[in-house]
Amino acid sequence: MSLSRLIGGFVRQHARAYIEAGAMLAGVAGLSIWVPRKVGAMIDGLAAHQLGGNALLLEIGQLLLIGVAIYFLRVGWRQVLFAAAYQLGVSLRTRLYDRLARQGPAFYQRQRTGDLMALATNDIDAIEMAAGEAMLAGFDGSLTLVMVLGVMLLGVDWRLASIALLPFPLMALAFWRISSHIHTASSDSLKRFSALNDHVQETLSGVRTLRALGLEQRSAKQFAELAGHASDASLRAQCWEAAYEPAVGLTLTAASALTLGLGGYLVWQEQLTIGALTSFTMYLGQLIWPMFAAGWVLSLIERGRAAYARLQPMLEAPLAIDDHGTLSELKPGALTLDQASYSYAAEGTPALRDITLTLQPGQTLGLVGPTGCGKSTLLRLLLRQLTPTAGSVRWSGQPLDAYTLATLRAAISWVPQESFLFSATIAENIALARPGASRAEVEHAATLAAIHDDILQFPAGYETEVGEKGITLSGGQRQRVAIARALLADNDLLLLDDALSAVDTGTETRILRHLEQLRQQRPGRSAIIASHRLSAVVDADLIVVLRDGRITETGSHEQLLAHDGWYASQWRYQQLEASLDAL
Repeated sequence: MSLSRLIGGFVRQHARAYIEAGAMLAGVAGLSIWVPRKVGAMIDGLAAHQLGGNALLLEIGQLLLIGVAIYFLRVGWRQVLFAAAYQLGVSLRTRLYDRLARQGPAFYQRQRTGDLMALATNDIDAIEMAAGEAMLAGFDGSLTLVMVLGVMLLGVDWRLASIALLPFPLMALAFWRISSHIHTASSDSLKRFSALNDHVQETLSGVRTLRALGLEQRSAKQFAELAGHASDASLRAQCWEAAYEPAVGLTLTAASALTLGLGGYLVWQEQLTIGALTSFTMYLGQLIWPMFAAGWVLSLIERGRAAYARLQPMLEAPLAIDDHGTLSELKPGALTLDQASYSYAAEGTPALRDITLTLQPGQTLGLVGPTGCGKSTLLRLLLRQLTPTAGSVRWSGQPLDAYTLATLRAAISWVPQESFLFSATIAENIALARPGASRAEVEHAATLAAIHDDILQFPAGYETEVGEKGITLSGGQRQRVAIARALLADNDLLLLDDALSAVDTGTETRILRHLEQLRQQRPGRSAIIASHRLSAVVDADLIVVLRDGRITETGSHEQLLAHDGWYASQWRYQQLEASLDAL
């Protein structure tokens, strides 16, 4: 969809507002056209000594009333128009946010956060201006131009009008050249701003790392360079926009010179009155606005086109996971992977190969293996963040893609290794999945996650603001708040993706004991625990060892120790490491 089609559809959707604003603009144009004729008639009346006294005061009063009416009409059309035009910005931002919220991790691996933020601010502002200011300025300028030229040709003198229009084709050529440069410069300016925005976002997110490595000066230098590039690009766009004014000025100067030359001759020959020449000169002055409006509109349209060229791919980007499921109810049942495989690249080494396993309701599955063996990938298949490239994943006998994403996600609580907390209180972060949960329920979930005592040590307790991304909490505290959030959700399946890596073994034992108590209280609840630390999966009903994306060992803790494979050797190593740490 082009920008013109987007704006056209929006105008049709808000036709009433645009018609009202257009009617007000037509009133402004009509009254503005009337003023020079009235002034010309007054001058001729004064020159002929036919206007004076109360009649002159009445004419002046009418001019003042016309000025007041024009003022209020101009205020009115702006209020009506922008009330509608801002809705386009709201609509586009809502569409963009909805699209981004439904995109999968693969999409964000290709995009940069700062660039996406710039799209939602600068770029949509440019499109909004094209739909609002540009549309009505174009209408106002065109209407004024047609009416002024009509009056000049038919109401004053066609000879003056003809000669005054001679320089205008040259101005049209200049406008065409300038607008093409503005499009290029505006596109570059938006890209430069995105790069600057992205640098600021990354710098603020990693400010502690920059300080720890002593990279403040280097980062500041990079910022200065990016800010300079953005400033230069914006300046180039502004310089080309400024080129409209000289083109208009030269054109109107030439038109005025031609008009005064011919008009003076006609007055000398008594073929034209001084009042008529004055009116024509005032009408020529009224052409200033349509000419400036043309330049302004072209500038806004080119900025809007450049912005929409960046925004459209984001709005139309295909979803990584298509939500075409129809089932809205997920009944308790076995979770089965049948020869499931997944590759991140079309011709790359598979991250998972021929995974076959079954998790019955109420069971706990442990996933272990060396770094990069595919544990997180398997969990992402269950979350439908990824789609198997071969094989299938079924829950309660139905393929995962048969369920709506909302239904599937509502049945799963997921705690990733890098736990994300929002800039809110600890209580609000825990109650994220259940905003209506009572304080007692929140505290109970925190107790199960072994974070309750830590929270009480903060001066504000559960009302402590955690800061952006939970920056005021330690890594272990963030993980336990995220676990409490997942437990409060009380979903059918709990996924822990190395979510105990930042806690000590004693805290880990407490949390696992609480999870076992929960399982006994609710027999149908299942859990999958992916962990590098084997102590986290000792009590699992089934433990699966992944290596190079394949299942190499399965069984209980005792069975895997008896097998004396990778699991047994890793267990002995970790136990020895723990004993040395205890010394």
